[in-house]
Amino acid sequence: MIAVLRTFLFAWQFLTAIPLSRSTHDAKPEELAASMSWYPLVGCLLGALLVTADLFLAHVFSTQVTSVLLLLLLIGITRGLHQDGLADMVDGLAGGRTAQARLAIMRDGRVGAIGATGLFLALGLRYAGLSALPAGEHVALLLGMPVVGRWAMVMGSFHVTYARTEGGLAQPFLAHVSWRHLCVATLTAGLVLTLLLGPWTALCCLLIGTALVRLSTAWFHRMFGGVTGDLLGATNEVAEILFILIVPVVFSR
Repeated sequence: MIAVLRTFLFAWQFLTAIPLSRSTHDAKPEELAASMSWYPLVGCLLGALLVTADLFLAHVFSTQVTSVLLLLLLIGITRGLHQDGLADMVDGLAGGRTAQARLAIMRDGRVGAIGATGLFLALGLRYAGLSALPAGEHVALLLGMPVVGRWAMVMGSFHVTYARTEGGLAQPFLAHVSWRHLCVATLTAGLVLTLLLGPWTALCCLLIGTALVRLSTAWFHRMFGGVTGDLLGATNEVAEILFILIVPVVFSR
């Protein structure tokens, strides 16, 4: 039980800026990988925070202002981790001609013009999606969005090569994530989506998401020589945006 709690705390502390414990440092690589089983649950808790904030903000502000505040809240809770990954990925693709050159650009802490443009477009699309959420499905989609994003990171971590030969933050996760971790994460995400959207919509989300994420990882291997933490963050960002843009259009008909 203690080991299970430790892996949950690792997942929570890695994915959020909200401290729950100071006694979970020095995690083993196997524990970091096991913590990915909890990613969709952490996403569900983040979604619950968004829904709670939305209920209060909607009584005070317009839909547009509420969407901006929810966007800022999500970025603040997650330390902008995934937005940073997306901007770094776009910069690397724009400025590098080889995989090593792209990785070197991504390691640079500065954000270039192309990366900033990509981040601006991503935030704009997310804002548009949040503002246009159907009233009857608003809570379900707002709650499901972080679940899908964090499940996508687990799917994108399975059976991949870490791109940097010198190692990095994501290497222990990628080296030890297993079928069991992926199955637990997928079952958790599937259960949450089923309760929120129904079984068929949940199944379609997971099947389409699996196809898109695995195609992305194949593309990452081609362009970057493997996967990095930044690329997983970009995966989360894109998955969340596609979820709130596409699901209301396709599955509400």
